[in-house]
Amino acid sequence: MEFAYPVFFWLLLLIPVMIYWRIARRKKSQGVMKVSSVAGLRGLPVSWKVRFRPVLLALRILAYAALVTALARPQTSNTSENIDSEGIDIVMAIDISGSMLAEDLQPNRMEAAKKVAMDFVDKRISDRIGLVVFSGESFTQCPITTDHAVLKNQIMQVKSGMLQDGTAIGMGLATSVDRLRSSHAKSKVIILLTDGVNNTGLVDPLTALEIAKAFKIRVYTIGVGTQGKAPFPMPMADGSVQMVMQDVQIDEPLMKKISKETGGKYFRATNTTDLKNIYSEIDQLEKTKVEITSYKRYAEHFFPLAMLALACILLEVVLRYSVFRSLP
Repeated sequence: MEFAYPVFFWLLLLIPVMIYWRIARRKKSQGVMKVSSVAGLRGLPVSWKVRFRPVLLALRILAYAALVTALARPQTSNTSENIDSEGIDIVMAIDISGSMLAEDLQPNRMEAAKKVAMDFVDKRISDRIGLVVFSGESFTQCPITTDHAVLKNQIMQVKSGMLQDGTAIGMGLATSVDRLRSSHAKSKVIILLTDGVNNTGLVDPLTALEIAKAFKIRVYTIGVGTQGKAPFPMPMADGSVQMVMQDVQIDEPLMKKISKETGGKYFRATNTTDLKNIYSEIDQLEKTKVEITSYKRYAEHFFPLAMLALACILLEVVLRYSVFRSLP
């Protein structure tokens, strides 16, 4: 509830003046008689008309307060929004090879990539987003969708070992392009994250690059891994797991070529903070145009108050000239 003209409420300050004026007027209209003592009058019954005489003033004050509130125009509003957006279709291609279990990112590369990807999804409210995973082969974990709850659930289920091990960057890129080739969005984007060098797969990365260019898809590439060596969990013969240091090898020239020729950008994430900042930068680079038109409709509620004020005035007049007619 809101009021169109709340300034009218200042008129309520006149109510104490009305009460004072009524009391003063009644005192002036009453006769005065001097007596030595009123002790003998104390036991006399008081007329009910005298007891209920203040009802007239109460009705007048209630009518005045209702009329002032009506003048302030109480309203309720109903707001509706028309959202017109130029959404972006995005596919996140995530490497899930065994090397993604390295712990140079916390808790490891795989979990850090999943967490940051879900945070990115939360920011892209009006975009369709899909998920492709790849290692020695590639697989569409979730087609592009606006149901981000389903997408996030699919991201959480990603784990190393789902596919044949290896790093098929060309396959991951080609599958991502296939998810977007029939898209009618004005902007189509792939975010490809890997920590290795292409060493397997049926599609060469450069062939996949040409396909992406043909469909005018912008590719952002992310190389994940610290400089030098990184701790990697190695299963031992006795069933235990031992951390060993392994070289970090990322085909940065290939990543840079893919991103440059498609109009994207290459990033290197050597820690979890870097990875968060990279996704934030991509979020800023790929802004979705959203136009929101707001419509506000008001419903007026002054009429019941006006009717209440009229009813109080009529009742006060009727009582004054009938029941309380003999009273001043």
